[in-house]
Amino acid sequence: MCDGYRDQFRETGHQERPGDLDEIAKLGIRTLRYPVLWESVSPDDPGQVDFSWHDSRLARLRELGIEPIIGLLHHGSGPRYTNLLDPAFPALFAQHAARVAERYPYLRAFTPVNEPLTTARFSGLYGVWYPHKTDIRSFARAFINQCLATVSAMEAIRSVIPDAKLVQTEDLGKTFSSKLLQYQADYENERRWLTFDLLFGRLTPRHSWYPILQDYGIREYELQDIADRACPPDVIGINHYLTSERFLEDREDRWPAGHPVGGNGRHRYADLEAIRMDLPEEALGLEARLMEVWERYQTAIAVTEVHHGCSRDEQLRWLMEAWQAASQLREKGVAIKAVTIWSMFGAIDWNSLLQIDQGCYEPGSFDIRAEKPRSTALATAARALATEGRFDHPVLDTAGWWRRADRFYWPPPRALNKTAPARRLILMAGEGPYRLALEGVLRHRGLDFEPVCCAELDMTDMLSAGRMLDERRAWAIIRSPSVQSKVPQAAILAAAASRGLPVLTFTVASLSSQTRTDLHVTAREQVWDHGSLDATGPNLVISVNRPFSVWERENLLFQILEHVRRGETIEFCAMTSASAAYMPDVFHAGLDLLIDGVRGSCCLENVSDKSWFDFARWFAASAGLEEDLIARTDLSAALKSPSLSPAIHRLMPSLDDAAGRYLSSLNACACTR
Repeated sequence: MCDGYRDQFRETGHQERPGDLDEIAKLGIRTLRYPVLWESVSPDDPGQVDFSWHDSRLARLRELGIEPIIGLLHHGSGPRYTNLLDPAFPALFAQHAARVAERYPYLRAFTPVNEPLTTARFSGLYGVWYPHKTDIRSFARAFINQCLATVSAMEAIRSVIPDAKLVQTEDLGKTFSSKLLQYQADYENERRWLTFDLLFGRLTPRHSWYPILQDYGIREYELQDIADRACPPDVIGINHYLTSERFLEDREDRWPAGHPVGGNGRHRYADLEAIRMDLPEEALGLEARLMEVWERYQTAIAVTEVHHGCSRDEQLRWLMEAWQAASQLREKGVAIKAVTIWSMFGAIDWNSLLQIDQGCYEPGSFDIRAEKPRSTALATAARALATEGRFDHPVLDTAGWWRRADRFYWPPPRALNKTAPARRLILMAGEGPYRLALEGVLRHRGLDFEPVCCAELDMTDMLSAGRMLDERRAWAIIRSPSVQSKVPQAAILAAAASRGLPVLTFTVASLSSQTRTDLHVTAREQVWDHGSLDATGPNLVISVNRPFSVWERENLLFQILEHVRRGETIEFCAMTSASAAYMPDVFHAGLDLLIDGVRGSCCLENVSDKSWFDFARWFAASAGLEEDLIARTDLSAALKSPSLSPAIHRLMPSLDDAAGRYLSSLNACACTR
């Protein structure tokens, strides 16, 4: 387990891009959660501080008319000289808060500690983050220290800025359970309110958790001290994710295969995602949690994190569901102040809660995987919501996966409500290995589509093609790699152009003319099926080099496996980086680009940090084969890719990651035969 520091500003490049703030301002955003993190100002010694970077950034925010909500600690123990269990933690943190207020007295809104209860759980109870404790007493101490730090920080800030506002964030996911485990769900559901109950001064001797915290080592005078110095939030910030709501299941026949099982010392149970259980829809989700907050505290509320690490269509659906929930509650008189798109430039490795350093990037309003950050459909939505209060996109016609029938661990005994007909994608696909694959990706993402086989269409004029597009409420055309240039296709493309519909074309290289002896020299053998491509206007053309997938066997990676299995030696270049294109990744990335409004032409590929020689040996060994059959050559021309411009390989996972998933899929296919 790693105790190193992770800096999302550095890893996403924001640290070196002052122009990012200007791009945010262009979206019409006027309030921004922005950090002046303790560990970045005085990382090694509480007496040594450096605000130079923050000086320039906060000054630019003032010039742009953006009001920051300043975060001082966001998940973690702060600098190296303290930690969440340190008795000096609250006082040291308050010292940092005072320095921030003194240096920037014009600031008005602060989130001193982000999600104190959640951080205490993951650092003191689950052992995920430093100091990696897994006992209830460490959890309680980490939690109380953060709450004392919050109160002390706001006191220090208000001594300089009397009207400073506290925007306190927390994840308030609810726990559901089987009948036997209702007692555990009740315990966790009361625990989730601790952050706000403490700050509101409600954690008195009558509170159910007052004696519990004392049992966990918190002294009575500490609880009394916080109650006496109550610091009610001016705005309650709710961070809600699809995995926030849980279901505790004790019945073994209801445990999903392979799911980890734990317990509380009294009963064994699986901790499941509640959204995948057959529960009343009105009991789940952000709207239900926001209403609970309002009924309990009657205080202004903001949705302070809206993020979903998924495909672009699902990200849009999640954002708009949060916006609609907030809007509906405002109409009912609930004081909802804001919805926060989190985070602007994405996040790295949060899918593993930073436990694995593998560079897994989830885009936000901007995608950093380019020469300069590229705005995504989330940025378009942010601009529309900030300036007009509404946003529409065809992908919103279909519900997110968390509302679809295939989300459940076990199919429910009732029929789900059907949705209205959606705007559709028109899939122009002939027979070939990629048609079913592309259709599978579209279904997985909940994108309504209709396949049209060009060879069977009885239409040779633009008028009839146009009627077909109108009747199907088409919003884009997708041409799969197997489509050839035919007259009906030309009619559909012309009708699409007259309506301004974008056309996404996938074009794939062929390796059919390769032989074993020239396996390492593939560049001269590429045959490109461009058909009648037009990368102008609203069209997007995506080319891939060295495609591979489980749906076809004429690909380089499969040939590596076949030749090694036969005991045949293969030569690979040790001087050229390995790159190929895993077609599921290509389809997903291409659809994201289409939804983002990207037009033109590009090449998508998975790239390895290994040479072809090293990659081929690693790949053979990963398949359980003899890696010594991979021989080395230093031919500079070996495996040189065709010239394709521009290349956007960074949009794709690494080739090593893709090859691992490819092997798993091959094994799964072999098992089901």
